[in-house]
Amino acid sequence: MGKFDGKVAFITGVARGQGRAHAVRLAQEGAAIVGIDLAGPLPGVPYESPTRADLDTTASLIEGCGGESMLRQGDVRDLEGLKSLADDAVARWGGLDIVVANAGICIPVTWSEVTPTIFADHMDINVTGTWNTVMASAPHLVTRGGGSIILISSYAGRKMQPFMVPYTASKHAITGMTRAFAAELGVHNIRVNSVHPGAVNSPMGSGDMQGRIAETNEANPRLAVMGTSFLNEFAASTDQIADAVAFLASDEAAFITAEQLSVDGGAQHF
Repeated sequence: MGKFDGKVAFITGVARGQGRAHAVRLAQEGAAIVGIDLAGPLPGVPYESPTRADLDTTASLIEGCGGESMLRQGDVRDLEGLKSLADDAVARWGGLDIVVANAGICIPVTWSEVTPTIFADHMDINVTGTWNTVMASAPHLVTRGGGSIILISSYAGRKMQPFMVPYTASKHAITGMTRAFAAELGVHNIRVNSVHPGAVNSPMGSGDMQGRIAETNEANPRLAVMGTSFLNEFAASTDQIADAVAFLASDEAAFITAEQLSVDGGAQHF
């Protein structure tokens, strides 16, 4: 018996990294997985973009642990596309119970290098994409009589991330969105919480991401040490973030809502 037997989880950014870890973890505990990912070129990022092959691998991993899935290539900026996926999932499995708004982008850039396009892409994907995810899925949780919505924010949504004004702004917006949705959806027995990872060993660190961070750090080296873990490990694994998501999705967190759960080794306090 898994703790999520009979549950249906809707996850964005599911092709790899944290999104894949959330999907596999919930599937291992019995949930059916509804997922979406751009699975294509992300605008302006210095790391490798996800691919259709990545999305197919996630589907295979879910199947390998005995789970069922409905994974689709799509864009969280497309509200109608998200609604269509949610409707198709409800038609197949009868409802939705868990939502994990995980999709996002991160572009290291000093304040003077920020362009309107870079800022808009962060807002459109990280903020509007998260809002779209909730708007497409929450009505089905209302019909179900309750559920758990988990928005993936960041260490940057509790403190700040140097040389990432657009990213920091977007993740603070998610923190506020969590509280606001929690207040209004509570009457429907829907809990809304946010998870705040610090550094994570994931594909977001691939390509030239580390080199770009090093370049921006040169603008003010005093800020480079911000976000350092108190523990011996610098970064979390994707499975450790999935542990937090699984907890908040479970009945063990039945009276927890509007909360911000950090998984950052204490980095927000450094």
